[in-house]
Amino acid sequence: MRIFRRNIKTKLLLGVFLFTSLMLFNNKSTAMLNYQTVGTPTGIVTASSLNIRQGPGTNFKSVTLVNKNEYIRIFAKIGDWYIVQTDNNYIGAASSNYIRLVYPSGSNSQSSSGNISNGNTNTITSQLTADEQEVFDLINAKRVANGLTALKIDDELQNVARIKAQDMVEYNYFSHTSPIYGSPFDMIKNFGIKYKTAGENIAGNSSNSGAVNAWMNSSGHKANILNTSFNYTGIGVVKSPKYGKVYVQMFMGK
Repeated sequence: MRIFRRNIKTKLLLGVFLFTSLMLFNNKSTAMLNYQTVGTPTGIVTASSLNIRQGPGTNFKSVTLVNKNEYIRIFAKIGDWYIVQTDNNYIGAASSNYIRLVYPSGSNSQSSSGNISNGNTNTITSQLTADEQEVFDLINAKRVANGLTALKIDDELQNVARIKAQDMVEYNYFSHTSPIYGSPFDMIKNFGIKYKTAGENIAGNSSNSGAVNAWMNSSGHKANILNTSFNYTGIGVVKSPKYGKVYVQMFMGK
């Protein structure tokens, strides 16, 4: 099967590609059972390089390569393969083992309706989990007690902080540098977020107050929390079998 470069007939070609791929996947009834939709149209490559093939299997010819941390568009899943579109407009199949799905902020049944003031120094953000909200409130209490303005949640940065926290748990590392996303600054930029200043605090702790207190007792982490150039934040809290919870707070100044 030939791979076409995207033009005004991309949708038609994609339909033909998907239909042909399904027919090749054992038989029609089995193929339909293996065809799945995905909850996001965006993925990021985790391998150093990834083959985009003419069909869902290593027996199909490779037509192009994508590199680590490149974004690709995902249309559907067939077995262990995603049907994807690359930045250079190739449509093909790629192994799902080397692609991480990137979900928009507010996914996983959580609202992304924005910030609502409650009349206090804190800001209630309905898209935050209970753990994230508590950390957010504790951090802003520290800032206000030191005569600083409270931070606001940036939805895009919030999404990145969650992904980084999940990444630390899944790949069992504790570092500002992710083996997949690189430094916090690289990660923020790669997710298309523009900023003037940025920073990151990470922690492993069994309680939210314990994580914040540990940060406040560390000069470098405290400096980030009380940095006057930061006005936005994103907070990810993920359960960890090693620490209890892993915390990632990203800071940003616009």
